[in-house]
Amino acid sequence: MHNGEKTEFLDIKLEQYAKSDYYPFHMPGHKRVPFHMPDPYTIDITEIDGFDNLHAPEGILLQAQKRAAALYGADRSYYLINGSTCGILAAISAAVPPKKTLLMARNVHKSVYHAVYLRGLKTEYLNPCMTGFGIFGAVCADEVRRKLEQNSDIAAVIITSPTYEGIVSDVAKIAETAHAFHVPLIVDEAHGAHFGMYEAFPQTAVRAGADVVIQSMHKVLPSLTQTALLHLHSDLVQPESIERFLDIYETSSPSYVLMAGMEKCIRLLDQDKENLFEEFYKKLEWFYKKTENLKHIHIMKKEDFSDAERYDLDPSKIVISVRHTTMSGSRLYEVLLNKYHLQMEMVSGFYVLAMTSIMDRMEGFERLYEALAEIDVSISTQEEDDITEFIRQFYTPREKRSELYEAMELPVTAIPFDEAEGKISGSYVYLYPPGIPVLIPGEIIDKSCIENIRKSIKLRLNLQGIADIINERINVVNF
Repeated sequence: MHNGEKTEFLDIKLEQYAKSDYYPFHMPGHKRVPFHMPDPYTIDITEIDGFDNLHAPEGILLQAQKRAAALYGADRSYYLINGSTCGILAAISAAVPPKKTLLMARNVHKSVYHAVYLRGLKTEYLNPCMTGFGIFGAVCADEVRRKLEQNSDIAAVIITSPTYEGIVSDVAKIAETAHAFHVPLIVDEAHGAHFGMYEAFPQTAVRAGADVVIQSMHKVLPSLTQTALLHLHSDLVQPESIERFLDIYETSSPSYVLMAGMEKCIRLLDQDKENLFEEFYKKLEWFYKKTENLKHIHIMKKEDFSDAERYDLDPSKIVISVRHTTMSGSRLYEVLLNKYHLQMEMVSGFYVLAMTSIMDRMEGFERLYEALAEIDVSISTQEEDDITEFIRQFYTPREKRSELYEAMELPVTAIPFDEAEGKISGSYVYLYPPGIPVLIPGEIIDKSCIENIRKSIKLRLNLQGIADIINERINVVNF
């Protein structure tokens, strides 16, 4: 190693972490609890006789995908070994011809923007409502209708539901609206692969009428990282087109270890989902009830939102807010990690997110409650800046000087923040997770954008896409 850096090896570090007492309130949903499967090296094969081919399935893999379709109520389901990103790229490519327009929620994952670039698409944006809680809420069907009435060039609609924090839009109404214009609806349901499995959780977008639904199995189910599903339930998007683009975007060497894990997960749900999710929900109910007595820390729940801000809410996403207190979200994250050995999924300016699944143990919920109870008595109430307005301004679409795919082909130069106002952005800027762009190539950088970037840096949020954060330099298009 150079400069005296300590030598580390990933396999050793992973093994040490697995043996530690750090509790995983993060994806993947198997929570490091192993299925009874053979040593992965003994079952790691390629497309040999008797084991089918994912790109032209006729046997065992075709049967496995049919079982997934039956479980979720789809016409067809496809295994994705490149994660949900692969499915989103394929769905958009299949539904929207080049140079046509995609109507997309502003809070979509960065992979949607990548599809726009790769296919040379024009864009129209849907602005999800900004909730009083200070996070993105639901997409409104009325806005979908208004945009479709205004632009006959729109070839498809895509939304994210649920959001990272678990807010669900009225997919059924949005699908009905889109279909009235003969336009397909694509739903990024990456965080909702458990939807429809039990009455206490929202219904899946597949059964709500969406045409194409993409789900990450590994986020909330006991499946290995990188495993996902694409469900097709449509007369507007043809399976031949989906399969053509999956052949392009999906690896030509899909892992049989990952596919075996997916099949095992699907079988588990098919056989025992009621019992698994009933026990899971009992643990969640216990946690929400216990945390009602916290004085300063607040756990997000349905009552925090109006019906217009959310259609439904996923209780498995535990959003822990320290808004209006003397503690920041980043400080709460650090204390939970370093003092209590509780690893959260993500941190924002005033909250942290704990992701849970059917594999979570009661020990985890008890440890989290006890930690929050101790932290709660150590902090106090204080006034703060309007975080809701900060988030609203940060994610508001800015004036578009050129289409994304055009700006991405232009040379860029890194210039100081103070000189960037009025210039055209040359790169994405986004908070990760969840990977939602706040600035897109081709958009004009305005004063509020620079102010919000600086505030994000001050809040120690994970801001990516800035050319040089330390010296405050940002990429702009160099004409």
